[in-house]
Formats: sequence, structure tokens, C-alpha cells
Amino acid sequence: MKAHLSRWSLILAVVTALPGYAGEGTKPLVLASQGSFFVGGESKTSKELNSNTTGPLLAGEAGDITINQMYVQYQTPVKGSQHAPVVMVHGCCLSSKTWETTPDGRMGWSEYFVRKGHSVYLADQSSRARSGFDATKINAVKLGQVPPSELPNIFMVSHQASWLVFRFGPTFNTAFPDEQFPVQAAEELYKQMIPDLNAFLPTPNPTWINMAALAVQLKGAVLMGHSESGFFPEQAALINPTGVRGIVSIETPCTTTLKPEELSKLAKIPILIMFGDHLGDIPGPLGSFWPTGFDACNKFVQQVNDTGGDAQMMYLPKMGIKGNSHMLMQDKNNLQLADLILGWIDNHVERKKNAHPK
Repeated sequence: MKAHLSRWSLILAVVTALPGYAGEGTKPLVLASQGSFFVGGESKTSKELNSNTTGPLLAGEAGDITINQMYVQYQTPVKGSQHAPVVMVHGCCLSSKTWETTPDGRMGWSEYFVRKGHSVYLADQSSRARSGFDATKINAVKLGQVPPSELPNIFMVSHQASWLVFRFGPTFNTAFPDEQFPVQAAEELYKQMIPDLNAFLPTPNPTWINMAALAVQLKGAVLMGHSESGFFPEQAALINPTGVRGIVSIETPCTTTLKPEELSKLAKIPILIMFGDHLGDIPGPLGSFWPTGFDACNKFVQQVNDTGGDAQMMYLPKMGIKGNSHMLMQDKNNLQLADLILGWIDNHVERKKNAHPK
């Protein structure tokens, strides 16, 4: 174990000392293309289109609407086709802003991955931000067609709960001494947090379906999820593994009740799971949340590997990297962590493809 940690420490020391590592953002960002589009969605005929209009053409009109579509924005670097595209999906009560500029103004993972030669696709979960959801239930309540008790819950998280769940410190506004999240910019993170409408979604979650479809559309991609969406790449692969070249699950409670045939399907895809620090250092009811999730992910990794797969747990404290929060992509050492993921993609996804071309 000591030799293993020494090797990682040496790698990290070399990476952070490389010319241009700290000044990556000072170079012009050269793109082959950028843009946006929607994936998936379904049409629905509804009589509850409008609940508060009085115009003769709108009030009470029935018609077709599109729901549950997923918004995607992308950037493609010059020669980006040489590397696997990466799809990044945010967690609870957030949007794809998660992956962009950090709350304290530093380069986020979306730009950094592009600078490292990967096309990046940022997706807003269905029911969040710029993506669609089915609002007819709200209008039906407004119109008196169904009782208010049928309204799904709109989930929101307070600043106080976020501080603890994201493991910035043991109590609100008190940070861990080695905390890597830029806590002085916590207010900027709170601005990123928006209502979570996932309770309006059907089963299975359309985001899983849309992620699988996007991977096929891209002719192969690495799917990356975080927190609430951390296990979404696995769920997408179970729906359709055709386009899923690799999976990165960041800080998520893993599912350990998969059937043998499901594990066999996932065992064909390289999987990386990453966790930060202070998992068991939050007092009160949350104290067991992250340790339980971490243990479940270790079990999942073992299950996949026992089935002949290539799954890896990257637990940062064991690698000598201390103080990381739940928001790894926004922590002060976020680019260092990005390099670990990029290295894993190179070794486990791209070399595997080159060794076994279709």
C-alpha cells in the first residue's frame, strides 16, 4: 500500500509541476465547433395546457406538447475526434453549471477537458434548468380537475443543509481545516442551486434514456454523473450500452442489487468511481449517509470485477489527497482531480478501444 501511495504522490507532484498546468487558462481556447441541441422527449396530448389565460385561443385549448426532453450544450476542440467525448450530468438541485466556471472564478472541468482534447457535452437533467418536464399536473390542480394532494413535491435544499451534505465542514459556516472547497465563495454556489422537479418524472427516469441515446448519437462517449446522477451512467448503459465507452461515477450511493445479467452488461464497460474526504465527519443524522454510500460503491466495484469487469474505486484520501468535498469539480484542486480522470480515460477507455478495435 505504501508503494502504491508513493506512486500516486509522485504522479501528482509531476502533474502539478508540469509547465502550463497552473496557467492552462491563459492560453486561447481554440474550438472546432460549439452549440446546443435537445435529446429525446415525447409528445403528449393535453387538455390542461393553460390554467391562467383568458384569451380565446389559449384558455382551455387541447393540443400536443413535448415533455422530458434533455438540453445539451457542447464544445468540440480542434482534433477532438482523437479522444473520447465526455458527457457530464449534474446532481440534485443543480444544473450543468456545475461543470463550468467554479464559484470562485477558476476554470471548471468542462473547459479543462476541452483544453485536454475531449469534446464535452453538458446535459441538464430532464425536469431541470433548460430541459423539459410535464407541467400538466400543476395546471390540472389549478383548474380544479385533481386535488392539490396529487401535486408531486418540488425538492429544494437550504444553504445550511448544503453545507453539511456537501461536506464543507462539521457545522454551518465552519469549514474543515483542510477543506478544499472555496468556502469563501459558498454564496455563489447557493446561487447555482435550483428547484428539483424529478418527482414529476415517470419511471424509468427519462434522463437515463436520453443519456443512452446521446451516447449512441455521439458514436461512443464516456458518461459522467455526480451525486444524484452519479449512478445514471450505469442506468443508461443498462438501457442501451451501445454507445457507452466508459463510465465515471462521482460521489454517489451505488446500487448493489443488480441481477447477474445486468452486472454482465456493465462488466463490458470500464467504470471509475471517485470519492473525496471527510465521509464520516458530519455529525447527526447525516453522519452515516456518505460512509454507507461509499461502502455500497466498494461492494458494487467488487461485484463488477468478480463478473470479469474493469471497475476501480478512486478514494482520494488513500491516494494522499486530503480535504476534498462533495463538489470535487469545484474544489481548489479540481484540475488535479480532472487529470486523474483524464488519465483513467486514457488507460482504461481509449487504450482498450485501440487494443480491440471494432
